[in-house]
Amino acid sequence: MPGNAAERQQLEEWYRQYGAALRLFAASLTGERSRSQDAVQQVFARLLEQGGLRQIADPRPYLFTAVRNAVWSGLPRPERNLAIDPSQAWFAPPRQDYFAELNLRRALVQLPEEQRQAVVLHVWGELTFAQIGEVLGVTLNTAASRYRYALSKLREAMAHQEDTRVERK
Repeated sequence: MPGNAAERQQLEEWYRQYGAALRLFAASLTGERSRSQDAVQQVFARLLEQGGLRQIADPRPYLFTAVRNAVWSGLPRPERNLAIDPSQAWFAPPRQDYFAELNLRRALVQLPEEQRQAVVLHVWGELTFAQIGEVLGVTLNTAASRYRYALSKLREAMAHQEDTRVERK
């Protein structure tokens, strides 16, 4: 099996540490859980085959970039702007507030793709804006702006959905 024991152990640690956020990020790009899982597995399998993990200075942005590239390389050009199903579960909320989770998913789906990516990378991927810029190929300021605009839209959408919920009672 390619890769030495230390590299396999390192990859296992990275997968435990970043796997869930990587799958979520991939799902925000593909709109499909199975495609997102395939992309993440492809990245880790390739790293295992190729080795050279010591050359990766900061694994977090490297892995998110690799997953993004794996997703894009697996999609024909016209399919790169996929509609995302708002009923698809992206994450498990800690207290299982299903209504709030559904509202958040609906609000996330409504965001432009570049803003949704910035939110997912910052909130769930825990990347800095500099790292997000590196992953997305934009400047730090652009990454921060996309995040700010997304938060503003999310606040507005969530407030509107909460107002609608209160009116129904």
